Amino acid sequence: MDPRLVSSPGWSANITSKNNDECDIVMNFSAADRCAFVKNTSDCSNQDGFINYIHVAFCLLPPNLTPLTITLCMIWLLFLFVILGLTASKFFCPNLSAISTSLHLTHNVAGVTLLALGNGAPDIFSAVAAFSHPHTAGLAVGALFGAGIFVTTVVAGSVALVKPFFVASRPFLRDVIFYMVAVFWTFIMLYRGSTTLSETFGYLSLYVVYVLTVIISAYIYKRQKRRRNLSVQDIQPTPESYLSDSSDDNIPNPTAETIQEEYESEYRPLLPHTDSTSQIMLNSLNPVDSRKWRRKSLSWRVFKILKVPLEVVLLLCVPVVDPDKEDKNWRRPLNCLHLITSPVVCVLAFQSGMFADYLIQNEFPLLLLTVLLGLFLSAIVFCTTTNDSPPKYHPLFAVLGFLVSAVLISAAASEVVSLLHMLGVVLGLSTTVLGLTLLAWGNSIGDCFSDITIARQGYPRMAISACFGGIIFNMLLGVGLGCLVQMLKTHSDLQFTPGGLLTWVLVGSLGLSVVLSFVIIPLCRFQMQRTYGIFLILFYCVFLIIALLTEFGKIHTT
Repeated sequence: MDPRLVSSPGWSANITSKNNDECDIVMNFSAADRCAFVKNTSDCSNQDGFINYIHVAFCLLPPNLTPLTITLCMIWLLFLFVILGLTASKFFCPNLSAISTSLHLTHNVAGVTLLALGNGAPDIFSAVAAFSHPHTAGLAVGALFGAGIFVTTVVAGSVALVKPFFVASRPFLRDVIFYMVAVFWTFIMLYRGSTTLSETFGYLSLYVVYVLTVIISAYIYKRQKRRRNLSVQDIQPTPESYLSDSSDDNIPNPTAETIQEEYESEYRPLLPHTDSTSQIMLNSLNPVDSRKWRRKSLSWRVFKILKVPLEVVLLLCVPVVDPDKEDKNWRRPLNCLHLITSPVVCVLAFQSGMFADYLIQNEFPLLLLTVLLGLFLSAIVFCTTTNDSPPKYHPLFAVLGFLVSAVLISAAASEVVSLLHMLGVVLGLSTTVLGLTLLAWGNSIGDCFSDITIARQGYPRMAISACFGGIIFNMLLGVGLGCLVQMLKTHSDLQFTPGGLLTWVLVGSLGLSVVLSFVIIPLCRFQMQRTYGIFLILFYCVFLIIALLTEFGKIHTT
């Protein structure tokens, strides 16, 4: 029987018998009956995140205020994207960079591992959160494939429009080939409708092969370059005074660190000055750089003012280690406070507050134990360190900052997924189309602006490398880890719910865009011209129109 025809008197029993039904069918009921359905359907109460948005939409607010509900949710969604971007850029990435420096990783290894994780953290955590429920897995597929199309067309095309350039042939072909393999493998899993644990490990191992390929190719390239330089020196001897030998101390070799020190020296006081502990604490919690503030536009200042409360809260909770600074960003009072606040935040935010009320042996609160241990460690660090120089174990604060920011990004990603699922239910849109639009745009728009900025500064090759390198990492780790986490939870193979025609439009469009780049760019002698950039942007517009027409049933199979 159609649920819309069920009468009110016998309806509660009917709903009780439908406890295992998915919550997505709530819109099939009348407005007066939707709240009762949400309350009596177990699937509606199994939403990840701190807020049950389905309950908010159908029980907390009256049905006649649905437009207001959607408006407020869109504003909250924008704020969640700000949290994701700010936490990743200001806290997650710098701490990963500090860990990379402490481990003495080469730039190639760090670029394709830790720094790639920092740049792709919102996408990966969103994918893992989306795979946690079968009816939100479409969000992960839509977001990862949608972001792939967006980056390979709009971002790459914008870079070509801003600065036409010659693509580095071997790195480009390497990245495109690996990405095509990843897309094809994902297509096979979706087409088959399931994946096994062994196949998931094989899928993840493809990224290990990619990392090894990057490292080996970089080693071979440096070795060949060294041989060429030696052969040139043998043919044309260079005067010893002009050789950049590491043993020559008379030739200055400026690095980023020395340039930073020279820049900061202009603003240092002529006489030595030591701030008090309270002054250090206040200065550490000020997220506004007065020098940058004077140079920026009005729109940047307004947005900065809106972000200041959030930045102050994050500064209170997440330590940041900066190896480029002379003091490594050591702030004794604030870092001691971090030993209390960071573990507390982890307990409160991990798995959307699952352990906030946890009792050890049903007697002692875990949260209280965390506070006591934090106070103990904080007192030890405060009494054994000084304000002027960081302790030898200061790099451990980078590990702590990495863990806390990862937990916060994961919590924010879970909220984004739950909120988008609710919007899909209310608006009658599939999770796939929400993933390829709102979630993909929200996670990729920051990369888009940063890559365009890099291209304007004269580094288009770096921008195009970031385009393809990032989406390889996001695809393999997002889908791989999402499937792995879900299979470890359920102890069974993962089944994919058929996504319909839209999923195949998405997969086909992504595959076509990558194949076109793989064919056309070599035919153009690896030159990215403005005409090809315009073609890529038009390709994305056509794809988006076809995807939306498919979603609204204008394009369908017979």
